[in-house]
Amino acid sequence: MNLIKSTGTFSFFTIISRLLGYLRDILVAIFLGTSFLADVFFVAFRIPNTFRRLFSEGTFNAAFVPSYSSELVKGKDKSKRLASEIFNLLFLILLILILIIQIFMPAFVSLIAPGFIDDVEKIKLAINLTRITFPFLILVSLASFFSAILNSHNRFAEAAAAPIILNIVLIIILLFGKLLGDNLVYYLSYGVTFAGLFQLIFLYFYVKKYFKINFKIKFKISNKAKLFFKKLLPSIFSSGVTQINILIGTIIASFQASAVSYLYYADRIYQINLAIAGIAIGVVLLPQLSKHISEKNKKKIDLIQNKALELSLFLSLPASIALLIAPDEIVSALFGYGQFNESSVSNSAKALYYFSLGLPAFAMIKVFSNFFFANHDTKTPFYISLMSVLLNLFISIYYFRSVGFIIIPIATTISSWVNLILLFLFLKKRNLFSFNKIFISRFFKILLSTILMGLFFNYLIILFNNQLSFENSFKSVYLIVSVFFGLVFYLLVAYLIKAFKFEDIKLKY
Repeated sequence: MNLIKSTGTFSFFTIISRLLGYLRDILVAIFLGTSFLADVFFVAFRIPNTFRRLFSEGTFNAAFVPSYSSELVKGKDKSKRLASEIFNLLFLILLILILIIQIFMPAFVSLIAPGFIDDVEKIKLAINLTRITFPFLILVSLASFFSAILNSHNRFAEAAAAPIILNIVLIIILLFGKLLGDNLVYYLSYGVTFAGLFQLIFLYFYVKKYFKINFKIKFKISNKAKLFFKKLLPSIFSSGVTQINILIGTIIASFQASAVSYLYYADRIYQINLAIAGIAIGVVLLPQLSKHISEKNKKKIDLIQNKALELSLFLSLPASIALLIAPDEIVSALFGYGQFNESSVSNSAKALYYFSLGLPAFAMIKVFSNFFFANHDTKTPFYISLMSVLLNLFISIYYFRSVGFIIIPIATTISSWVNLILLFLFLKKRNLFSFNKIFISRFFKILLSTILMGLFFNYLIILFNNQLSFENSFKSVYLIVSVFFGLVFYLLVAYLIKAFKFEDIKLKY
């Protein structure tokens, strides 16, 4: 397998999905802005969307791929038997969970949006919309199961392309936004659930070559299936710690009007880069790393680990700098239309600025966590992530009244850097990772390329200052031009000082 090529394949479809997601969010910003309806819809959408990210963005892989790959080496029949048992149990558990939450939905929504409780209309609408979107959980979880099987067989394109379906469905609904009026939020909620069903059908079409559904509920669970479910919860928590921190932020933000929306739009912008710099690399890395660890191939393990970390920094550092330089211009150019006014731009930009400080940490957590997962260790990153979440919760609650919603991205960033440092220290302590000479040399070259790109990008933002103002109708064009030239400049400098080499694309891992 070629890490860069496989990451490129995964990233290509992920970028298409994120760009369509961005188009979807522009339409949401135009029709809903940061209004009462927007806050309620984002709460209803946040739950299934968080589970989608938790399950589909490499987290399910963390528990499933090492177990499935180990069985695959022993023979196809054994791997199919394990996959079938896990699928049936997963389906049953999720079905029971959804039925219970649907029955107790008022209490559930009160927990995830406590700030809505005093507003009868708001809480009622949030309950109705969450009831509609919640079945998406079982559909996206099973779709993630299919994706994990495909990834285990080094098939990354189909799994990466599946989320595109959700964005296409929601965009089609949003195109009729004016006609639908206030009912738009209901249609969007139904769209989320139907998109989950379409996504499941799409993935099954490809996965049936390796796995076919065979419903058979057994009361006796094999030790291997028990081991998988034992690893699943810690892996969800540790690999999805950033999403859990953001979900906690959404809950706290519900106490401040429009804060949920500000955080949502900021989150959408930096997630585009995180999808490539952390998630794509982590998903592609795990099957091959698990294989080399099983074979005890130390040379290959060191090579793939260092290359994965190098690639993550190469992608996340320049994005972080660009977002820190021009958060207001970026938010304005992307969402500053229709109902999304200057105040919405300013507040979302503040959130984006502090999220940007944590972007390299968010990306590297995904990579470092996979080093543990490939060694069948989900407990260590779980305990570290638990501490990170508690730290995030403490900072957010303690300072929320005095600082307001802006403490949420600050707390998320601080807790993520603490998480990353602890992951690194434990990896070093257990001799599960060490830097090679190539990485150290490349790191300083990537840093230099990033600084030079930042200076150039800052010059472009100053140059196009008037064209990027909130009132300018074509500001998005000037942002695209600035980003394009900034990216070309970065790649050119990186190539000239050898922070990146074309030979790496052909290198087998």
